[in-house]
Amino acid sequence: MAHATIRDVAREAAVSVASVSRALNGHSNIRPQLRARIEGVATRLGYVPHAGARNLSLARSGAIGVVLPDLHGEFFSELLRGMDREASARGLHLMLMVMHGEAQRGIAALNTMRGRVDGLLVMAPHVSADDLLAHMPVGMPTVLVNCAPHAAPRAELRIDNAAGMAALVDHLAAQGRRRLVHIAGPASNRDAQERRRGVEAACTRVGLALRILPGDFNEASGAAAVATLLADHADMDAILAANDMMAIGAMMALKRAGIAVPEQVAVAGFDDIPLARLISPSLTTASIDIAQFGADAVSRLAAVIAGDDDQLVEQRLPVVVARESTAKRAANAPDAHHPINNKHPNDRETGERP
Repeated sequence: MAHATIRDVAREAAVSVASVSRALNGHSNIRPQLRARIEGVATRLGYVPHAGARNLSLARSGAIGVVLPDLHGEFFSELLRGMDREASARGLHLMLMVMHGEAQRGIAALNTMRGRVDGLLVMAPHVSADDLLAHMPVGMPTVLVNCAPHAAPRAELRIDNAAGMAALVDHLAAQGRRRLVHIAGPASNRDAQERRRGVEAACTRVGLALRILPGDFNEASGAAAVATLLADHADMDAILAANDMMAIGAMMALKRAGIAVPEQVAVAGFDDIPLARLISPSLTTASIDIAQFGADAVSRLAAVIAGDDDQLVEQRLPVVVARESTAKRAANAPDAHHPINNKHPNDRETGERP
């Protein structure tokens, strides 16, 4: 065939153009039998790759795009530190865009990065991942990080939020805590949803009374939750927040109110941000090694860019790091003598307040 094109080879071999390109460019993620078939078709058709096009297709910008939902707080600082560390070690640069909770900003970020990056890391736990995926450049190497549910298969890195929270509930129960308050994250956020489900299931399993209050992942909402509990004279001996910042806000509010942590109320969080180790008392939390998680996301993307796109979902199991804020209560520690542990007549033994 005169002037056969790569599309001609793909059609004759009954494969995609991308498969032909990978086979003829020597990528390792092509089965030997398929590679032989494609090479045979290319030879039979007299296909000769265009040198200019081949060089263009193999060109690399040396940059990877990172789309995040926010930059506020130590979590994102640590995540980016890990990403930058791994990218620098690989000679890559980061191009960062922030969504600020808006799907359209995420779509605009993807369009801005089009043609400028070799691959994308996308963290979008609060918007439709399918909407974002629909606006990604065709064939763009992509790794999703803790994204909302989606139909299209992609390489993905996730935190097992429910298992991490269940482990924290088990830890609190083992410390003798029986009346738990969970300060939840934003209702639209997938991480928050999974963490709440983990708490609910674990409390049912081990028989802990549970009350749930709303939060937004920020320190102020942890303090606000404690203000509500104080106003209600809530009967509880442990607070489990959906992230460390809310746990720290709750712990500071308890201390300002003269309520001893952990003697009267134990407090735990999730993430293990650096501040969790530095405050007093130090904060018990579920650790995911945030910086390493960011570094691993970059490593996973580098593999996808190299052609090793297995489209698997990789789960990371958090580890409970027990610190001072959940120490076992001493036999003579104050409990019911403090107003916060006097049962409010409108409180139920389990579940949320109506």
